[in-house]
Amino acid sequence: MDRQDERNLTIRYLAWLYKTTKEAFDRYERKFTQLEIDEYVLKEVEKELKYSYLPGEKAPLEKFVNDFRSYIAAKEESCLKLKYKGKKVNPEFLFLDVKLNAIEKAIEKELGKKALQQIKEAYQTEMLKRIIEEKQEKR
Repeated sequence: MDRQDERNLTIRYLAWLYKTTKEAFDRYERKFTQLEIDEYVLKEVEKELKYSYLPGEKAPLEKFVNDFRSYIAAKEESCLKLKYKGKKVNPEFLFLDVKLNAIEKAIEKELGKKALQQIKEAYQTEMLKRIIEEKQEKR
């Protein structure tokens, strides 16, 4: 095995390590991000619907809004249970956070900042691709 083969193995391993750790970490973080977005969307929907319905539409619209509000509350409870064990932060979450930072430092050390940025961009592109393909399959 020559130096290029070794370098390629290093690149692939670091990319794999980043991907798997980032996916695990994202399982925690994405719910909190979703929660912030859901709360914003709820406020915007409530503002938009406040005076823009006919009298016969009020009850069905309120049901949808209340269902969404309940969904958000359940998600928030789920988030807190996932990230916290009692009053302490879940040790797995802390470990994944520290591990992800260490992996990013290892990538920078071995491959440089530009390579880290490329790996992050490739990860983002792959996650978006998965989301788009998943939506298409459900249609």
